[in-house]
Amino acid sequence: MTDTITRIDNLEEQVDELLEFCRRLSNENRDLRAQLQQLATERSGLIEQKEKVRTQVESMNTRLRSMEKA
Repeated sequence: MTDTITRIDNLEEQVDELLEFCRRLSNENRDLRAQLQQLATERSGLIEQKEKVRTQVESMNTRLRSMEKA
């Protein structure tokens, strides 16, 4: 009987550890999803910024070429 109780206690401990591990994974997953969203937003902003700069550089290049021809 004592062996059965010990095995049940061990099993309960393992289940508790598994539950805690699942909670930690869930929290980590939530944090990673938030970080991914933040990085995606930042990436979008950087792409937009890059396009603005590219347009400005192309405009300056066009103006310089027209100044060379004049």
